[in-house]
Amino acid sequence: MPANIFGSIQITTISASGVVEFGDSLVVSPKIASKTLAGAGAFNTAFLAMTNTAISSTNYIDPNVIDQPIAGNI
Repeated sequence: MPANIFGSIQITTISASGVVEFGDSLVVSPKIASKTLAGAGAFNTAFLAMTNTAISSTNYIDPNVIDQPIAGNI
């Protein structure tokens, strides 16, 4: 089914790995895959963030070699 767009559309920002889609799609697949490792409370965002983490340990050993293959994505 095609996309029926009534009115205006304003797209202010699209990141490098962002997707803008209008209409039908069978598969939306990423073009970039990455992994970020951080300890407890590392990505808390707020005006006043309070984390009570006495001991934090991050397991950075990755036993699987490929997490999300993107070789076939064009």
